[in-house]
Amino acid sequence: MEIMNESLENVSKMLADKSISSVELVKASLDAISSTQKYNILHEVCSESALKSATEVDDKRARGEKLSPLAGVPIVIKDNISMKGTYTTCSSKFLENYKSPYNATVVDKLLQAGAIVIGKANMDEFAMGSSSETCAFGVVHNPRNFDYVPGGSSGGSASAVAADQCFGALGTDTGGSIRQPSSFCGVVGLKPTYGLVSRYGVVAFASSLDQVGPITKTVRDNALILDCIAGYDSNEFTSAKHQKESYYQTSFKNSIKGLKIGYAKEFFESLQNQDVVKSIENAIEFFKANGAEIVDITLPHIKDALAVYYVLSSAEAASNLARFDGIKYGVATKEYNDVIDFYFKSRTQGFGNEVKRRIMLGNFVLSSGYFDAYYNKAKAVQNLIISEFADAFNLCDVILSPTAPTSAFKIGEKVNNPLEMYLNDIFTVPVNIATLPAISVPCGVAQNGMPLGMQLIGNRFSESILYNVADYFEKNCYSIRGVK
Repeated sequence: MEIMNESLENVSKMLADKSISSVELVKASLDAISSTQKYNILHEVCSESALKSATEVDDKRARGEKLSPLAGVPIVIKDNISMKGTYTTCSSKFLENYKSPYNATVVDKLLQAGAIVIGKANMDEFAMGSSSETCAFGVVHNPRNFDYVPGGSSGGSASAVAADQCFGALGTDTGGSIRQPSSFCGVVGLKPTYGLVSRYGVVAFASSLDQVGPITKTVRDNALILDCIAGYDSNEFTSAKHQKESYYQTSFKNSIKGLKIGYAKEFFESLQNQDVVKSIENAIEFFKANGAEIVDITLPHIKDALAVYYVLSSAEAASNLARFDGIKYGVATKEYNDVIDFYFKSRTQGFGNEVKRRIMLGNFVLSSGYFDAYYNKAKAVQNLIISEFADAFNLCDVILSPTAPTSAFKIGEKVNNPLEMYLNDIFTVPVNIATLPAISVPCGVAQNGMPLGMQLIGNRFSESILYNVADYFEKNCYSIRGVK
């Protein structure tokens, strides 16, 4: 079991020098999954296919074939990412019996690299939530403390990494759903630039905001996975034709001298949690002491980002979820009067309360008489936010903020207060609105013993800069590795 405490980078080297086999690694992963079942992290465990794939990787290695750094390494994927022959439920009763007939592009890339998909992670239903409490198959618990939420919506993916069930995971991030659970669980999570990673085969929440990204134990591990999954995909019309690069090979300079780090007072005006304040202040002092320059910037419309996000994301969710009617797949009511009654009852039975809430909000802002007042106004403010970030990056290389306004909270504490729950995303949603990359790295521990995260935001396609800054911080200032 001790092998499961290792980083992806280390086990990749151990596999390469044959000090451990992929089969042994998969068996250790399955043992870890079994011993941490109480956290309700995985919806499905792919034990049979994982062992078969591990044997194939070991055979290739024995023949001397050149293999990817991910070859033979157990990885978890979020349950809204399609993988042929596995359940893709989005943690919803509506899709509880749905098996995907094809692979998402990111899954194809993992499998082509020889990575072992060990399981599908629980999540907030249809990725709508910030605590992994809206899952139709039970609440996900935080491996750092069973009584606390792991964050959401990629709470299962972050928990799988934190619980040492795997060496990395894929999540999706629409408004912070990779970064916030990474902060709550004390792991590293990257939301890439919109379009850098294909969304083909990922069940859509808000198509203009969704992005797939890696969650890992370390920053360098994160770069290894991004190297695998990034790249143009002709199957996905928003995929960016960005020049392929190796983030693992080129990002890490072991220096931040001369780096300009932006500090926007708007991110901190409403911040009241002193644990978070202190951790960010400590980070700023560390960066200053190591040769970085802290630059004051202004992002005046950041205060409107949360409202913009919930208008736009709910509108897109209402449109995307309209396809779930119970006819081709999903829950189908058995008693109905006519086709309208069939749709109504099937969707009522299949969707949870949070999903229904966002569908209703989305249909409202798209309806005649309210479209201009809400949706069009939100799009206009989105453009202002994009412009303000562009101006800020003329002055700095990265922007620093907390990842979340607090550490993880107790299960049940906010689940009946949607507005308070939505405020968990206050620091993360501007990044999605502006289509930018951002990374969350551990930066401290709160008085309740739960991890705290720092967010670093970059300009479009500046993942290599983010990785360098985050890695330097992780190696020289703070790491939560091993804390349980």
